[in-house]
This record gives sequence, structure tokens and C-alpha cells, in this order.
Amino acid sequence: MLRPYICGSVTGTIPGKAPAFARSQETSSFAPPVGSLAGGMVQRRLFLAFLIVAACHTSARRQDAPPARRIVSLLPSFTEILFAIGAGDRVVGRTKWCDYPPGALAVPSVGEGLPPNIEAVAARHPDLVVLYNAGPNVTAAQQLERIGIRTVLVDLNRLEDLGPATRTLGRLTGLDVRAESLAAVLDSLAHQPPPTSTPSTTLAFVVWDNPPIIIGHGSYLDQLATAAGARNVFSDITAPSAQVSLETIVARNPQWIAVLSDSGMGARPAFAKRREWRAVRAVRDGHFLVLPGSLFGRPGPRSGEAIRQLRALLSPNEEGAQHAAPLREVPHR
Repeated sequence: MLRPYICGSVTGTIPGKAPAFARSQETSSFAPPVGSLAGGMVQRRLFLAFLIVAACHTSARRQDAPPARRIVSLLPSFTEILFAIGAGDRVVGRTKWCDYPPGALAVPSVGEGLPPNIEAVAARHPDLVVLYNAGPNVTAAQQLERIGIRTVLVDLNRLEDLGPATRTLGRLTGLDVRAESLAAVLDSLAHQPPPTSTPSTTLAFVVWDNPPIIIGHGSYLDQLATAAGARNVFSDITAPSAQVSLETIVARNPQWIAVLSDSGMGARPAFAKRREWRAVRAVRDGHFLVLPGSLFGRPGPRSGEAIRQLRALLSPNEEGAQHAAPLREVPHR
């Protein structure tokens, strides 16, 4: 099954209706169809991925506030960045999806995070709450500000957003030097030159099976594929994600079907056994790339590692690459 935080994806669909698109990481309470790939994961839909805008917006009030000492982080990417810049010991609250680094699991959870549980967040007595800049969170930030809790709304959807987001969190914690060091590395990922030739390896990211929903050009996962030397067969679709027909996937004929998975699930997605999906050659041949959602589904300090692992999966004959075929799976850590 699919992990819910897929950058550039959609929140869910209702049969007979167009899919509901959201802006970026983890943003909807839409219930998926019971029979879909994501069926049974309604709660996890609160953190899906979808895209755009690189500006980071801080609260207009108390810009001269001292460095934050008690932080509630309401997005897995933010939690990873805070730990990476040395502010992990200041994180006093997290969402249930904040599962990395391992030390984050020792931090009390305040729930699913979108929309935030205001009472649970306030109970942690934070002096800063970091929220993903999405509609429900804008309202939540206003509510928190009204009870005297400082907030910051940050966009984080694509590789180019990582540097600015890291610098924002560094400034708010007084860890500017450490944050700038990390941000420079993350900036380099976003500014890699495009491939000089058309990649020979093709793939399609399938984030929903019924109806099929794939990842398009305006997405973080599309960026990872390009950086790893592959071509997303739906990169001509400008939206972060889109509903397509199964016949369209057959016609695009990707060599690999990439899916995100949770650590406790089987390697192959359930739709691989369905007769209609076997019209896709990659499905018939068992050509799946099974990618752990915690690593591949969120932009963050480990984005470089995600690119390296995907490149290794796509180039198994290169030195140091993982050897397995036809199904290739990144070990969960």
C-alpha cells in the first residue's frame, strides 16, 4: 500500500468524480474508496503531497522573538530538518507521521497534524509551532496566535523549497550557521544540471490504483526520477498528479512501476494481481520499484540519499548498486 505523504500527489477520489487536488505535502481529509490501493488508510490521507510555491511565510507578529526552545513540528519534513540542524532536543511535539530520525519517536505525538489538534498542541506549551502552509493550517495558526503561541507557516513541496525552509527554521532557532551549511547542500540538489540526453529508463509513479492516479511533472517525485537518471513517462503532465485511464498507462509503456510502501507491507502492490492491470507490461513482468515512503515521500535532509538509492535501483549493474530483479525494493530502515 501507499504511504500517504507523496509529494505532488492527490488527496483522494470519489468514483465518477474528478480527483481532488491539493497544493502539496499531506493536505486532505478526503476519504479514499474502500476498494482502492489506499483503502483502509483514510487517516493517513491527512498528509499527502502536492506542490507549488517556494515562499516561506512567518507570522507577522513578534519577529524579534528569542530563539525557539519548545517547538511543535507538524510535518515530518520539518521534524527531520530540525533534528538535522541540531534542534532535535527542542522538539516537544510532533505528528504521528514524524518517524525519522529514530530520536523523533521519543517526542510526544500531538496527533495527525492536519488539521492540528489545537488542545494537544497547546498542552505541550510550545513557544513555536511549525506548520505546513495549507488552508486548514492557516486557520489553525490564527487560532494558536490568538492564545499567545507563535507560529510559522512554511511551504515545502519540491527540492528548491528545501534550502529556504531550512534557513527559516535555522533563523527561528538561532542555529543559522548549522542551517546554512545544510541548506547549501540541499540547494545543490535543486540546482543539478538537467540530463544532456533523454534517459533510457522509464517509469511511472502510481499513487492510486482505482481509478489510476499518477505523478506528473510538477512534483517532488518527478524531480527525484530526473535526478536519478530516469524519465517519468507522465512528465508531460504539468500538474503534480493526475487521474488517467489504465489504457493510457498501457500506451505510455513504462519499464517500471514505482510505488511507495509502508515498512510492514508486502513488496508488491495488491493491484498487481488484478486482471485489468496485467495489461501493463511492467506489471506482467513484475517490474516494480518499491520505495519506502518515509524516505521517498517527503523532501528533506535525506533527499540526496533518496536520489542515490533510486539511481542504484535503476542501474543494478553499476558498482555498488543493489542487485535484484525483476522486483527491486529499497530496504526499510
